[in-house]
Amino acid sequence: MTMTNPMQDKKRPFQGHEAKHFKFETDADGKVATITLNRPEKKNPLTFESYEELGNLFRALHRASDVRAIVITGAEDNFCSGGDVFEIIEPLTRMPMPDLLDFTRLTGDLVRQMRACPQPIISAVDGICAGAGAIIAMSSDYRVATPEAKTAFLFTRVGLAGADMGACGILPRIIGQGRAAELLFTGRAMTAAEGHAWGFYNALHERGALLAEAQKFARNLADGPWFAHAMTKKMLDQEWAMGIDQLIESEAQAQAICMATGDFRRAFEAFAAKAKPEFKGN
Repeated sequence: MTMTNPMQDKKRPFQGHEAKHFKFETDADGKVATITLNRPEKKNPLTFESYEELGNLFRALHRASDVRAIVITGAEDNFCSGGDVFEIIEPLTRMPMPDLLDFTRLTGDLVRQMRACPQPIISAVDGICAGAGAIIAMSSDYRVATPEAKTAFLFTRVGLAGADMGACGILPRIIGQGRAAELLFTGRAMTAAEGHAWGFYNALHERGALLAEAQKFARNLADGPWFAHAMTKKMLDQEWAMGIDQLIESEAQAQAICMATGDFRRAFEAFAAKAKPEFKGN
């Protein structure tokens, strides 16, 4: 009698998944997914529909049986110009406050789902990275850019607070309170050199090499102990609000869970045999 695993049965492959409002592709074995924001004629802005589809996709990827790392980028030398001026901004000026709150909760949910999905997310940023585009980059786990990248949290330029989609909480943790305050108050563009020096970008690559470098990094993660990587991502988020005693205990529990996996045992056995370990996520 073949035993089934009900939790594994809930998972499904995303290789071949078709997105409606952006491009979604995977490599040959499905382990690395690449999301491309694909409206180059407007520098890849978001719409109501793409916000919702992106949030739903990251939520669904929690149950992926194949995808282990995710790259998000933009088409034709730009990352994302934020919310589409005529398809989002103009309708918002006519909405009553309850509907506006529904919208801001929808956009915030994209960040929530990016942070909650277990796969590491790598942003590959070129050209314009503004508004919600800057938020998507900020919400990723690892960020690379070209020297031409210009990153702007420009909400104040349209009369809004810098407190958008978690920016006031997350950005200071990446680049520091003072630098975050300057960007959120002024809306000015952070240059790629500043972003790299401040720790927002992990590395800078020439335009022709950017996506390949991001996918290479993603592949290294996908071929590694991806169950443990998911645990690292969870701890990086979870420990923001913890005291030292709580976070030490939380990490003790997390590491003990990882030590109980076959990956941990297989890694030791491979080391002892002077071989390369094969990680299976269990």
